[in-house]
Amino acid sequence: MMDNEIKRLGVLVSEVDRPVQPPLPRKSTTLELEGFGRNLSVTENIEEGKTYNLAMYIRSIEPVELTASLTCGCFVEGDWLKNAVRWRETIGPWEERPGHYGDVWKYWTDDGLGYFEFLQLAEDLGAEPIWVFNAGISHHDEVDTTALAPFVKDALNGIEFARGNSESTWGSIRAAMGHSERFPLKYVATGNEDSNYLMFYNAIREAYPDIQIISNCDGSSKPLHHPADLYDFHVYSNATYIFLMKDYFTRTSRTGPKFRVFERMIITDPTVFVSEYAVNYPRDAGNGSLLASLAEAAFLIGLEKNSDIVHLASYAPLFVNDNDRRWIPDAIVFNSWQQYGTPSYWMQTFFRESSGSLIHPVSLASSYSSSLAASAITWKDNEDMFLRIKIVNFGSHAVNLTISATGHRAGVDTARSTVTVLTSSDLLDENSFSNPNKAR
Repeated sequence: MMDNEIKRLGVLVSEVDRPVQPPLPRKSTTLELEGFGRNLSVTENIEEGKTYNLAMYIRSIEPVELTASLTCGCFVEGDWLKNAVRWRETIGPWEERPGHYGDVWKYWTDDGLGYFEFLQLAEDLGAEPIWVFNAGISHHDEVDTTALAPFVKDALNGIEFARGNSESTWGSIRAAMGHSERFPLKYVATGNEDSNYLMFYNAIREAYPDIQIISNCDGSSKPLHHPADLYDFHVYSNATYIFLMKDYFTRTSRTGPKFRVFERMIITDPTVFVSEYAVNYPRDAGNGSLLASLAEAAFLIGLEKNSDIVHLASYAPLFVNDNDRRWIPDAIVFNSWQQYGTPSYWMQTFFRESSGSLIHPVSLASSYSSSLAASAITWKDNEDMFLRIKIVNFGSHAVNLTISATGHRAGVDTARSTVTVLTSSDLLDENSFSNPNKAR
């Protein structure tokens, strides 16, 4: 089996802790063995205070891509179109923004954290933004396809706001807000689990041929019937189901044509954006349990191993206000003056250096192998080479095992190797404001 380069993995991935010692002589490797088991300023654009603290939680796992969250998920659609977010009304002077009622999550927002601010946040974090726009559909009503043209034009205007030069209609508005340089918007997605896709695809592809367009139709079980650069995949379930999903994309066929003809266009098979995943069954997840994080860690190991077809992944949701928990669990919990990460948040820090690394074939020898998941990656930091092995024990027994990883090109410096474990005394343990590190 050949080594595979992991090009991207996730909205929430980041850099490994670096050793402070001088570079190793010759080509040796530091091993970081990590287990999941039962047993700075960001930039001057982020002000001090609550926004700064929450941004630092994201910064600590250095995301590669950041979904422009004001317009993703159900928020982009609204229960009714009259309450769907309008990106044009989230830019300009803060005091002039009309705000709107988010009828899915039942709160009024002044849209002070709008489209422009999310583009800035992605820039400040060194992440690539993903913009999800409304495609003329809500949970309960939709625009007839004959009347979609204004929505298509609105999407094109939104891209111009981010990418247009300072002399363009919408780029000039961005420049007047203090950002004359273009934002590097490379990814857009049409709505959330809805239709009306092709009109948007054709218009965007013609105007911006380099933009990666994400289809909201799942192409994992059968080929899409329309062109796309990536397709959207969502999975929420109980812990056992999410654990077993670690092999889901391993079973995806790599054979067959990589190019197809669609309406006289030659198109390539799309790759996968797992834009929403989590254990969310109350019995398993609670408000964010160790058990949930173990299952999710195994699932991410599966995505890591299949990074030839899975290019992006993101846990959802990222934030929740403790005073208004309409969806649980979430990765980061906050109130007006404090915050903490759930076990699912800390689990994701184990994957923060996955992007750009090499993944190596691994084998496990254990009588409990069916309840285990493991991966091995190497990456280089300056002159140091690192090997990281991740192991998840989802079973109820402590295990003895032998793990073999092949394909790495240097020996291991055991003197500088470390072991990090995410665990707690009980599977259903949760973190809290009073005990933020109970399961970490």
